Amino acid sequence: MNTVILHKLSLLPEEPGCYLMKSREREIIYVGKAKKLKNRVRSYFTGSHNVKTTQLAGEISDLEWIVTATNKEALVLEMNLIKQYRPKYNMMLKDDKSYPFIKITDEQHPQLILTREAGRDKGKYFGPFPNARAAAETKKVLDRLYPLRRCPESSTRPCLYYQLGLCIGTCAREVGEEEYKEQIRKIVRFFHGGYREVLKDMKKEMNQAATQLDFEKAEQLKEQIMQIEVTMVHQNIVLNDPISRDIFGFAVQGGLMCVHVFYMRDGRIMEREVMFRPIGSKEPGRAFLGFLQHFYGNGGNAFPKEMLLPAAVGKEAAEMCISARIVQPKRGQKKEMVQLATKNARIALEEKVSLMELETV
Repeated sequence: MNTVILHKLSLLPEEPGCYLMKSREREIIYVGKAKKLKNRVRSYFTGSHNVKTTQLAGEISDLEWIVTATNKEALVLEMNLIKQYRPKYNMMLKDDKSYPFIKITDEQHPQLILTREAGRDKGKYFGPFPNARAAAETKKVLDRLYPLRRCPESSTRPCLYYQLGLCIGTCAREVGEEEYKEQIRKIVRFFHGGYREVLKDMKKEMNQAATQLDFEKAEQLKEQIMQIEVTMVHQNIVLNDPISRDIFGFAVQGGLMCVHVFYMRDGRIMEREVMFRPIGSKEPGRAFLGFLQHFYGNGGNAFPKEMLLPAAVGKEAAEMCISARIVQPKRGQKKEMVQLATKNARIALEEKVSLMELETV
């Protein structure tokens, strides 16, 4: 283990996030996620492992990490990074996880199904879910509340699911196009925030079942509520629109500025970049704006549709003559994304300063 890795292991935060292992050629050879980065990353360099993990540890020449707000965010970011970089050890260790999704199929009478192959057709996909159980329990709730077709398209006799109220009934009656579309709209609404009202109703139903001593039903509802809450936890890694965004955060220490940018494309964070610039005694906000002018000018980087910047930059950001919408969010998910970028900038800067001090020893 080289001195740089040894020192970086001492700097790892006890927070959720993703870690990227690099070879001597600076190639990303493995991407993983952790509830506590410090514990997970250190485990690669201690104890006994299987042959392939031991081989991976021997090839690691450097590492970096990205802090997220929750473990669910780390899961989603890990998926995006693996798809982006296709690291060889994720493939060798069969760690290119196909997490479960819920899908509305692209058919005349769509079905609601579970799948691990997302985005390969025109169906609507929701997820990823942290595990198969969470996906299955969420689907059970949707099947009960907003049933779609559960039987073959060619069926002409009422199926068992229809008799149980879990199939919309194309097998038993003429289902109008608008009725079917309304069910689909309700499912989409559920994943875009409507689940909160569903959870309220389910909790009332659970309490009522317990009052009536129907403990089996109450326990089933409790399990479904828990799995939905785990799955639908608020996350900043994904936005429900296709707008391209660059999300910036920066930090300054001892005349050195660190800029951290998340590149969001098609609503998902696909990559990040960390850059350092000496700024001397310049005011940090002005130094950051100067960096942006160079980044999109001489730096040759393409403008996104939207740039999210920290409020600390001040009103001068709005006066920049660039062909992108500049947003300095004051609340909500976009503000949290800027805060996450700023937090990662601060962590990266602390690491950089610490390594610089190590080199002077």
